[in-house]
Amino acid sequence: MAATIRIQAEPFDAAAETAALTRGRADIGAVVAFTGLCRDEGGRLETLELEHYPGMAEAEIGRIAAQAQSRWPLLGLTILHRFGRIRPGEEIVLVLTASAHRQAAFEAASFLMDYLKTQAPFWKREHLKDGTAGAWIDAKEADDRAADRWR
Repeated sequence: MAATIRIQAEPFDAAAETAALTRGRADIGAVVAFTGLCRDEGGRLETLELEHYPGMAEAEIGRIAAQAQSRWPLLGLTILHRFGRIRPGEEIVLVLTASAHRQAAFEAASFLMDYLKTQAPFWKREHLKDGTAGAWIDAKEADDRAADRWR
């Protein structure tokens, strides 16, 4: 089963992506969809800037997608990640995992998001409403702890 992995500046349609993943598939019994949204950070965030190295980011996400496919009996997998400037309330990431049963789909989606939050080669920077640019953001310790459970 091939995974769909895209890194794009444009917004995505989670419902359309789910429909594309499941179209014509009677073997899929569960789809878990996770959509990550940009927060306003208490009303102070204007945009969140995400950068990546084209080619490298797709290859790294492909590597972790292959790990998920080897650990769980997945029947479908989609990972979309945006880059560029994203406003609060807009989508940043979509992870869809499909399997015959829900447990595999839930666990694989959680595994993939833990990886994307801590290890995927994206760099994030806040641009604040007061016109200043914040520092580049590191992964949070809580995200690192969550990812450790899969090792």
